[in-house]
Amino acid sequence: MRSLPLPLALTVRVLPVVVLACAGWAWTSGPMADSSEQPAAAPQPSPKRAAQSAGSATSRAYDKPPEPCSAVTANTVADLVPKADPAGKELAAADRSLRRGCSWSALKDYDYRWLDVTFEIKESAAAANTSFAVRGKGEAAPGLGDEARIAVALTTHDKQNTREAVVTVRAGNALVTVTYNGSNFESHGAPPTDGIYKGALEAAGDAVAALTGKESS
Repeated sequence: MRSLPLPLALTVRVLPVVVLACAGWAWTSGPMADSSEQPAAAPQPSPKRAAQSAGSATSRAYDKPPEPCSAVTANTVADLVPKADPAGKELAAADRSLRRGCSWSALKDYDYRWLDVTFEIKESAAAANTSFAVRGKGEAAPGLGDEARIAVALTTHDKQNTREAVVTVRAGNALVTVTYNGSNFESHGAPPTDGIYKGALEAAGDAVAALTGKESS
């Protein structure tokens, strides 16, 4: 018998020129049964193998999200979002036992930066994997959780450019999403790709370490 294999936390940016949001949802399942034409009962899987199969579908390494506004270190916040309050602002959530997030934002001279991190706890590693398969975009980001991806994009609204990176991480039955973006209101330009890319990965390392209890590398 094969083993049986929800949105991106809402992020609202109060930015003079940019409003960004995204969401996702996925779920799959599938049964299979065997029969035998012989009168005798067909061989059954051993209790050990049955337990292993059930465990892979229902395993829950994490029962609740960590404190989101403590998930990114004060040093990282100061580095990525200069002049931001390191305490951050917790994002609204319908069920804080399953989904929590925090955001940091600040304007230094004409440079604006926004950072947020969200944690989602799924019913099983299989469910988290299914959601990650739909929501994880961009290139692979090794060294984060069980699997991770990062996507960087440049958008323009009313002649103002904004560069944003989104990191999606799966660790066991949990999903971690980090969004980091920036704009310059004087030049109407955006920060270089490299800075936004590396900054998002730095924050993601902190967030995954807060979830797993292991120091980020």
